[in-house]
Amino acid sequence: MIHGAVPPREVLLEFIADNPDRASKREIAKAFGLKGDARVELKDLLRAMEDDGLLQKSRKSLARPGALPPVTVLDITTRDKDGELIGRPAEWDEELGVAPAVAIRQSSADRAKGKAPVGGLGDRVLAKIFPSKDRAGPAYTARIIKVIDKHRNALLGVYREMPGTSGGRLMPIERRGEELQIDGADLGDAKDGDLVEVEVLRSGRFGLTRARVLSVIGSVASEKAISMIAIHAHGIPYIFPQSVIAEAEDAKPASMSYREDWRDLPLITIDPADAKDHDDAVYAELDPSPDNPGGVIVTVAIADVSWYVRTKSALDREAVKRGNSVYFPDRVVPMLPERISNDLCSLREGVDRPALAARMIFSKEGRKAGHTFHRIMMKSAAKLSYQQAQAAIDGKPDDKTGPLLETILKPLWHAYEILKRGRDRRQPLELDMPERKIILKEDGTVDRVHVPDRLDAHKLIEEMMIQANVAAAETLEKKRQPLVYRVHDAPTLSKQEALREFLGTIGLSLAKGNLRSNSFNGILAKALDTPHQTMVNEMVLRSQSQAIYSPENIGHFGLNLLKYAHFTSPIRRYADLIVHRALVGSLGLGEGGITPEEEAALEDIAAEISTFERRAMAAERDTINRLIAHHLAGRIGDEFAGQVSGVTKAGLFIALPQFGADGFIPVSTLGRDYYIYDEAHQALSGEKTGTGYRLGDSVEVRLVEAIPLAGALRFEMLSEGRPMPVAVRSFHKSTRRGAMKKPGTRPNRPRR
Repeated sequence: MIHGAVPPREVLLEFIADNPDRASKREIAKAFGLKGDARVELKDLLRAMEDDGLLQKSRKSLARPGALPPVTVLDITTRDKDGELIGRPAEWDEELGVAPAVAIRQSSADRAKGKAPVGGLGDRVLAKIFPSKDRAGPAYTARIIKVIDKHRNALLGVYREMPGTSGGRLMPIERRGEELQIDGADLGDAKDGDLVEVEVLRSGRFGLTRARVLSVIGSVASEKAISMIAIHAHGIPYIFPQSVIAEAEDAKPASMSYREDWRDLPLITIDPADAKDHDDAVYAELDPSPDNPGGVIVTVAIADVSWYVRTKSALDREAVKRGNSVYFPDRVVPMLPERISNDLCSLREGVDRPALAARMIFSKEGRKAGHTFHRIMMKSAAKLSYQQAQAAIDGKPDDKTGPLLETILKPLWHAYEILKRGRDRRQPLELDMPERKIILKEDGTVDRVHVPDRLDAHKLIEEMMIQANVAAAETLEKKRQPLVYRVHDAPTLSKQEALREFLGTIGLSLAKGNLRSNSFNGILAKALDTPHQTMVNEMVLRSQSQAIYSPENIGHFGLNLLKYAHFTSPIRRYADLIVHRALVGSLGLGEGGITPEEEAALEDIAAEISTFERRAMAAERDTINRLIAHHLAGRIGDEFAGQVSGVTKAGLFIALPQFGADGFIPVSTLGRDYYIYDEAHQALSGEKTGTGYRLGDSVEVRLVEAIPLAGALRFEMLSEGRPMPVAVRSFHKSTRRGAMKKPGTRPNRPRR
């Protein structure tokens, strides 16, 4: 190949696989000696390879789909036959298959000299990843950069007695875990079937690792144990170190230093009825300026967490390790101790509290005319729930909202009407995905699954928070201050095409070309009030890229915004705390500003908190799946109305809308016909009958198995398959002909 010429695709793929640490566009161009027009050609080729699904973007680097990024968070879970440590990525998309094993390489010479961090079984580490040259072993090797959590040798599992012995085994709660041996002397009060937390004692090269029971959480059959399973399975830190608790308890209420006195401004909080911390307050009024007739001034005040949580403090180190608060139906794992989150930083009614406030001016058309930021002392005039505030506006005020109606609530709703004009003009992505909330009884068992009403009160707060987030990003950009953006890339061409093919099966079409968020809104509007409404919303959501944190701004596709940064929830998100510090520092608002060391580390911080956000989402989702499986375990044999939410070669995923849960029907149980998987049309089609099932079909199913510990449901299909469209049958026939033409091959029949 000529040096200086753009290499072909296969050469680029080989280079990226062999050099994951040199897989950025700049490094690739440098490696192949590309300059000028050749660099532009390379950029276009790499983008085309992304769109074709051959590459995926990870921060600034490119990687093969399913490949690990050059720097990855690993959990060290086991040892190989030679006693060497084996890790797996802490977060992994199950749709890509089994998470790859990674061999941990630790030089004894480096360890002896203290040059390299030492990892052990149960540790969570940040590691440099290398492709393995040993085809007989794991696909990757790794060198530990730092040990993130040394306390992960406290593991969770189910204790099972072993007949004829005084002890037993710890059965792992996750598929990739290993069994541990527990001797009778280390058993404590654990009984057969208990969910227990254990400490790893020692592990040799041979035999099972031994462990000691630290605590008995309770019977694994109890819902109260289910969120703890997710906490341990995903490695979420949930116990605050004593140094963090002590620092929080020693914190004193903020003084008036560096602050404007806004305690007379009647800011109010509007939150869920069961909220314990209140980090945002709002107020709106008409703009008295004759230059802005009909305009409004909207004030959003946010708890000043940066005053209490300073860079490199014990509180800060723990907060960045957690990344965000995690919310389960029965508990919250907070980012900050209660002394900070529920007390000193919570904007309590009638109590002086420090805050950062955005004062934003809008024209009557909803266009922002300007904004300023202020470090203030405020006093919340009222704590309201969404339902309270909405009821007052709807003509049913209570004793608390009655006096606030004319002076505070109606001006807020008037301002929201103005902000809606701007939102309607902007046309962000308008998905209709009802949020299901699990309501628990006092004993922790599931009472019901509830879909709360989506009120204008919710939308009001949401839009005002969005505008404050935009103002924060714009201010910091103007000051040329490094920050962490909330970015959301446009859907890849491959995801657009997959959505386009699905929509074609139900008579809808998606335009080609440079799509914007409102392109999807047209599809959602056409699906409204049709049997396909829920599934179309789900498929549009699946087609979207994942929003992440990044110091590089690419805009927010879903919100249709050029600049966006999270500013409004610093009590529960570390990204917002970074933005607060950046505002304090760049605007000269006093102590607690961002430091040069933090600015230099923003790329790593953004990558870590993006990972921790995905971790929290996965833990919350797993807990809901386990709770629903537990709730339905007593209803084996019952029939349910469901919808086909996923189609694979192995079978059908079935969603139960009333529970917000999914289950599976193996293809081997669908009937006597031979079913062929049509990926393009997302269908399973019967070879003989020409009938089958497609994504979005409404079906009746019977529950035949529920496994609470795994959060798994298995169904039996009761509905007859429906005739497949001509396009599906044609695909079916061509697939069979293609299979027959290949000598020595046969169709990939499912296991029976």
